[in-house]
Amino acid sequence: MGRSQELSEFKHGTVIGCHLCNKSIRDISWLLNIPRSTVSGIITKWKKLGTKATQPPSEWDQRVLKY
Repeated sequence: MGRSQELSEFKHGTVIGCHLCNKSIRDISWLLNIPRSTVSGIITKWKKLGTKATQPPSEWDQRVLKY
């Protein structure tokens, strides 16, 4: 079974918005038709990084973007 496509920014924002409105992970998953593990991962990353970004830019990326 192959991997599905990445979720849009809108769906990520919708997951975070539902979470901020005190919806449970199960409810969010059901409302948006997204697996619970995906919803949980989005919320965890948002809490950890404060953004939907998957990882902060590395030092190498910052040096390359500088020039």
